[in-house]
Amino acid sequence: MGRVLSFACLVSIGISFSRVAHAAIGPVTTLNISNADITPDGFTRAAVVVNDVFPGPLITGNKGDNFQINVIDSLTNATMLKTTTIHWHGLFQHGTNWADGVAFVNQCPIASGNSFLYDFTVPDQAGTFWYHSHLSTQYCDGLRGPLVVYDPDDPHAGLYDVDDDTTVITLADWYHTAAKLGPQFPPSADSVLINGLGRFSGGNASDLAVITVTQNKRYRFRLVSLSCDPNFTFSIDGHNMTVIEVDGVNHEPLDVDSIQIFASQRYSFVLNANQSIDNYWIRAIPNTGTVDTTGGLNSAILRYDTADEVEPTTNATTSVIPLAETDLVPLDSPAAPGDPVAGGVDLALNLDFSFNGTNFFINGDTFIPPTVPVLLQILSGAQSATDLMPNGSVYVLPSNSTIEVSFPIITTDGVTNAPGAPHPFHLHGHTFSVVRSAGSTDYNYVNPVRRDTVSTGNPGDNVTIRFTTDNPGPWFLHCHIDFHLDAGFAIVFAEDTPDTASVNTVPSAWSDLCPDYDALDPSDH
Repeated sequence: MGRVLSFACLVSIGISFSRVAHAAIGPVTTLNISNADITPDGFTRAAVVVNDVFPGPLITGNKGDNFQINVIDSLTNATMLKTTTIHWHGLFQHGTNWADGVAFVNQCPIASGNSFLYDFTVPDQAGTFWYHSHLSTQYCDGLRGPLVVYDPDDPHAGLYDVDDDTTVITLADWYHTAAKLGPQFPPSADSVLINGLGRFSGGNASDLAVITVTQNKRYRFRLVSLSCDPNFTFSIDGHNMTVIEVDGVNHEPLDVDSIQIFASQRYSFVLNANQSIDNYWIRAIPNTGTVDTTGGLNSAILRYDTADEVEPTTNATTSVIPLAETDLVPLDSPAAPGDPVAGGVDLALNLDFSFNGTNFFINGDTFIPPTVPVLLQILSGAQSATDLMPNGSVYVLPSNSTIEVSFPIITTDGVTNAPGAPHPFHLHGHTFSVVRSAGSTDYNYVNPVRRDTVSTGNPGDNVTIRFTTDNPGPWFLHCHIDFHLDAGFAIVFAEDTPDTASVNTVPSAWSDLCPDYDALDPSDH
């Protein structure tokens, strides 16, 4: 109870949102989801908070742990939705597909006033993950936070001295208008928050996050994009970074001086605090909106112990060794599934994107959430794509097969098939090998980056991924720009439907979710 008590003490003495690193919780814990007014960038607005804070508290555990996370829905503001679900981004959920948290794919939402226990084990993963609402655009309003699974036998342990609650760095776009009240596709965020704090253009010099280091120590920083939309170019003045983990997968160390990180991606990097004792700007430049750091916009502070408590005066420099996805090599079993030739898989799928001004389409269909979750449909006997709803958006995949998926971005008569690129696509239940990356025409079957979210790039790109169907159940594949997902930019892979029921035993509380949700008045959704 020590960690929970320390968190409660912080709240009770009134420490304001995100001014300190709240103590981590988990793997057995409670998340209370509620509404509160918060002021992360000097502007106060109503939000969705987790245990009274934004971003949500860091959840931690060790490889092999059983996570038991009781989610209590205390939401009262219908503008930001009163029901909720939580997705544990990047965790495979083998045998617990019902706990993956996608509304109307893996479960019905939790009704306000009710609770639901997400009970799952993480037997074979370690690294940097996160959690967020997976209901419409609710996470944009605040329900998002980091999750770390530590590996007591981390193969990279010799590269760093410090890896704890204080070395997690979250990046978030923040909007002064609730998602449901603003435009369908906001042109840009009002501010960028680093560890929950930031400033907006025209605003006051509100507090910025301060990350403290001791000279000559080596730190494993865990960089988490909680973004709803923009990608960020992340850098720390005067310091290089050695990337060692990508989306929960260990990779060979790679030295860079900037990292472009797309919505929902994560990187661990080692920073050697070997510079002069001083303050240094940490920068996270979004690809839309205000793209400079004047007056501390898009910024936080790296402060060496004993340095004066002042804002940095360091200057940005041109990146000379930016992260290139094609330079990332997995530490273990680097080869892509299938044969090392074009089409060398059991099943190859090409996703044809389109957009009609309101909705996105994949192979001619926009994703409309079904009234009965896909998992419940399968458990009720539906097995084939023609029987599963939403019709045209569910792809049945055979078991123990190699799968290749291509995401071509094309321009026809000056119009891109999927405006708003680059689109980061995330596959639930798996990591995948990126055999062709954005910005490259080469195919790498030998040692491509392995991750769970990939940028599909810009016109002319044909990003291609491979994975193996070893995890029965329905898994979402979608653009992680949340406004695009809400506009139908998604499909479901129903993997090994004949074995889904036997592998995924659902608890009775899960079976109660849909009747409870269906009994709600629409105003309580």
